[in-house]
Amino acid sequence: MLEIIVHGVGVVFILAGLFFFAAGTLGLIRFPDVLTRMHATTKCDTLGAGLILVGLMFFPGTVYLRLKLAVIIVFLWIANPTAAHYMARAVYRTEKGDGDATGS
Repeated sequence: MLEIIVHGVGVVFILAGLFFFAAGTLGLIRFPDVLTRMHATTKCDTLGAGLILVGLMFFPGTVYLRLKLAVIIVFLWIANPTAAHYMARAVYRTEKGDGDATGS
């Protein structure tokens, strides 16, 4: 009985992650410019992938597997927003023209 509940919780997390992926895709289609599209997809991608990985932790596996999933989640939380920030910064500087010619 407990195993069914644990699997159910895992499935709920995975479905919530898929919902955020779908919301990010909708934002990518509906928003008008690059920065708002990037904002929607980055937020939803980070949260969606995190929820899916948390959901996978509820399924049978070793402690080592769960630890690897936790490390991946932490890496996603750090790398995804950082990469999106630098891409948005490049787009902003290109469109606004306030960067210098040397690129620094």
